[in-house]
Amino acid sequence: MDNPILLNFVTVTVFSRMLAIGVNQSFRQLTFLWRRPELLLRSLLAVIVLVPVVVCLLLWLFDLPPAVATGLAVLAAPGAPLTTKRAQMAGGDPTYASSLQLMLALLAVVITPLTLAIFYALFALSTEPLHPFQVALQVAEVTFLPVIIGLLMQIFAPRFTQRIGMFMQVLANVLFTLLFVGLLVLVVLKPDFRAMLNLGWRPAAAIIIMVGTSLAIGNLLGGPSREKRSVLAIASIARNVGLALFIAGLSNSGQQLIPTLLTYMIFGALLAVPYSVWSKRRMKLRESK
Repeated sequence: MDNPILLNFVTVTVFSRMLAIGVNQSFRQLTFLWRRPELLLRSLLAVIVLVPVVVCLLLWLFDLPPAVATGLAVLAAPGAPLTTKRAQMAGGDPTYASSLQLMLALLAVVITPLTLAIFYALFALSTEPLHPFQVALQVAEVTFLPVIIGLLMQIFAPRFTQRIGMFMQVLANVLFTLLFVGLLVLVVLKPDFRAMLNLGWRPAAAIIIMVGTSLAIGNLLGGPSREKRSVLAIASIARNVGLALFIAGLSNSGQQLIPTLLTYMIFGALLAVPYSVWSKRRMKLRESK
């Protein structure tokens, strides 16, 4: 990414969000899925395996511009920090959502470079291939490390950690909002960015299919519990856009990916709303019987 200020702001934003996860979520939340291996396997299958497979199929089926294809490939890496909040809005189980979010944040250091290596091997992407070890090291610094720091703070300074937990969450949300607004302003002010945001019907259709199919996969593999179905559905579409921006920043041509990442955020939010409404209505109907 050409702008070092933007890259540094992305780095700080992702680090703060991951630190907020580590500070606010306990070891018991982390081990919730460990005590439910079947649910853990279905969750990882949906988020880590099947959604990237969907992206692979879309890149094969659609004649997408290289920058769009690269953006979708980077978005295949899971672990969005807003998973818990968005899942609760859909009526999901908060304990399951917290455990899954924390698990994906910790696994990102391994899953992200592996996923990217597969996409670089299969497709001609617009950015130069990144060495898996380089990606793993960079991702560890902004995802794994802050989560571990937050968890250790809970052990060695529980009172202090409890006092700053809400502040860290608010700070992370403010930084992410500023980042999103800043990127939109950049698109509006710079004609070349504004032109790139007009992706065309094929990329838009591919993104909509990716979001819709991901919702269906999570809803199907969530099991009989509607509360867990909604969590896994939201987790499947809630890709880590902040981390994707950070990875884009490792490449000199990474700014070309920003329109695709912003478009995915917009379509993801728009399609998540009707799903959340539908899911909560199903829960209310079940409770009224």
